[in-house]
Amino acid sequence: MACRTERFSDWHPSRVDLIARSEAPLIARPLYALPVGHRWGRRPGLTLIGDATHLISPFAGEGANLAMLDGAELAQAIVADGDDIEAALASYEAAMLPRSERAASYTGAGLDMCFNDQALRPLVDFFQSMRSGVEA
Repeated sequence: MACRTERFSDWHPSRVDLIARSEAPLIARPLYALPVGHRWGRRPGLTLIGDATHLISPFAGEGANLAMLDGAELAQAIVADGDDIEAALASYEAAMLPRSERAASYTGAGLDMCFNDQALRPLVDFFQSMRSGVEA
């Protein structure tokens, strides 16, 4: 198994052990995210939804939910302000941008729980606190 794990020699031993005992080879995949608080200037007649506006890592389970909510809220804004598309887009963005910033913060915290110098201890502590009803 050494050849299978030698490229992970600087990883925590508990993670290397998981790789060594796996039945399939590890496929390392990159994670992409926009910076928390990412904003853009208004462009007439244009806005963004989903990952185009809040590309976040999967560590809070928010991405698909945000994309669906974006679509629904954009549709509601257009219906409400149909005669003024710029007002509709501005209204949508005013609600979406702070919401996506909060989600990006949550996913960043989740990423930190999984990848830190304490291995998975913060993640285990988090889930144990949820079981007791007291969030960490």
